[in-house]
Amino acid sequence: MIRRVALVVFVGLVVAACAGMGLREPLRVSLAGLDSLPGEGMEVRFLARIRVQNPNDVSIAYNGLSAQLDLNGQSFASGVSPTSGEITRFGESVLELPLTLPVTAIVRQALGFITGDRGKATYRVRGFLSTGAFGRAPFDSTGEIDLPKLTPPGDRQ
Repeated sequence: MIRRVALVVFVGLVVAACAGMGLREPLRVSLAGLDSLPGEGMEVRFLARIRVQNPNDVSIAYNGLSAQLDLNGQSFASGVSPTSGEITRFGESVLELPLTLPVTAIVRQALGFITGDRGKATYRVRGFLSTGAFGRAPFDSTGEIDLPKLTPPGDRQ
């Protein structure tokens, strides 16, 4: 009896592991939109719309989303969502994710902006779609954005 249970568990683990092996390319993510949400106490909240592209030949059924946003090499915002659905093979979906920004992260970024490079910022978005009890479809995107130039009040024409 114990051998049968062990065999069933082993087969289940192998099947779950094989299901994740179909992803040859990492998911591609980008920010599609951002709306303000009511914050609580010492935090700011946004609803991020994230475009997820699946460059693989297998569909991805998911039942959860987790993401972390780093700005200029420092933790900036994070969020989780119990959203579920499917991203078809070679398809894309826009997922909604509430993000929380602690005031300390905003202050840290503002101080870095004052003392550092004011022309650009680097970002990293990493996280995963939960694909079941033993599976994850990870993503990790980095990039750089140009910041708007600020003109002092006396220099405006």
